[in-house]
Amino acid sequence: MGLGGGTFVTVGEKTLPGSYINFVSASRANFALSERGYVAIPLELDWGEEQKVVTLSLDDFRNNSLTVFGYNFSDDAMKPLREIFRHAQTVYFYRLGTGTKAASTMATAKYAGTRGNKLKVVTTAIISGETTTGYTVKTFLDDILVDTQEISGATATTDDLAGNDFVDWIAEVSLSAGTVNLSGGANATITSGNYSSFLAAIEPYSFNVIGYAGTDSAIKALFAAFTQRLRDSLGIKFQCVLYQYATANYEGVVSVENNSDAVYWTVGALAGCAVNKSVTNAKYDGEYEISTNYTQEQLETALKSGKFVFHKVGEDVRVLEDINTLTTFTEEKSEDFKENQTIRVIDQIGNDIAAIFNTRFLGIIPNDNSGRAALWNEIVKHHSNLQAIGAIENFSGDNVTVQEGNTKRSVVVNDVITPINCMTQLYMTCKIS
Repeated sequence: MGLGGGTFVTVGEKTLPGSYINFVSASRANFALSERGYVAIPLELDWGEEQKVVTLSLDDFRNNSLTVFGYNFSDDAMKPLREIFRHAQTVYFYRLGTGTKAASTMATAKYAGTRGNKLKVVTTAIISGETTTGYTVKTFLDDILVDTQEISGATATTDDLAGNDFVDWIAEVSLSAGTVNLSGGANATITSGNYSSFLAAIEPYSFNVIGYAGTDSAIKALFAAFTQRLRDSLGIKFQCVLYQYATANYEGVVSVENNSDAVYWTVGALAGCAVNKSVTNAKYDGEYEISTNYTQEQLETALKSGKFVFHKVGEDVRVLEDINTLTTFTEEKSEDFKENQTIRVIDQIGNDIAAIFNTRFLGIIPNDNSGRAALWNEIVKHHSNLQAIGAIENFSGDNVTVQEGNTKRSVVVNDVITPINCMTQLYMTCKIS
């Protein structure tokens, strides 16, 4: 994050070293590509680490859901994350707020939240003859056994117990047979300040899509402003998915129209979509009931308004068109910029070329003819890879020029690309003879 980035108005205006990249529409008549599938999202949860970005893969989620979230993978409480992981490969999640831990005379829940109220500790004496020789201490979450320990000695205390993933033992409590239930756990009361804390924490991370599934207009505006600042001022390219926020009128913001719950599936689908693919007509394969009660006229209006809409096709629910909220078009941002497939291509280029420059050239390669030729070669190789997979077309090395800027430290790259978009409309005339 220390390197400069973002867009520029005139060459040489920047102070920080870094990569400054503009994407504009071409005038009309009047290295390996970085991976996708990364999502960042804040969640209101009943269990888990608070106010910390936690990285979770699909395998982590499947295998460690109970430990991380306090629920099994298949539990209804995990539905939002299952929706995201339908198509995402990695999620940076953040538990909002600071709650209260459940507790008892013997133990305190590892994490705050209401889920801790479902913890209990069952202690059974180990008897040899008529003498107590030790204790078996079992920790349960609901009826799920999550930890078992056997301790020797009739006078054993909690100090003899090892910690586990669910409780911290209160010191110097003598063990005795019986059941102890934890209580008093409470979730945090979430405010807009908690979302601001999430955005500050997630800023150093690299991801493809960020999302907020809530309905608070002020928080939606906060996410949209965060996205625009990072995209335009810092050169960090990603998209933001919000519920019913088409007024953003910005290529970095996608507005899901149908249900707020559909945000979870959409962030995963957009993040996981390859740079040479589209989510247009993608089948919704999640678990929520998506409202699709729209007329054809309403669907047309939704598209013109920059809304990402699901509709019914036979028995399936599908994405009508893979678009963002940009509805005001200019010479620099044509209608092509409303297509998320176009944005994925230019974001891929922006992120990748910045990474190439910042890691291989900045402060390393001289700004002479040979150095600029090396940078040109890297850009051409990168774009050739994009063309090979069908993300762009009509590209040749002649489309890229690398020249010395107006200072000896700067280089100026001019780059012409033509993104490919998937077919969305068929016009056919059949002549009958």
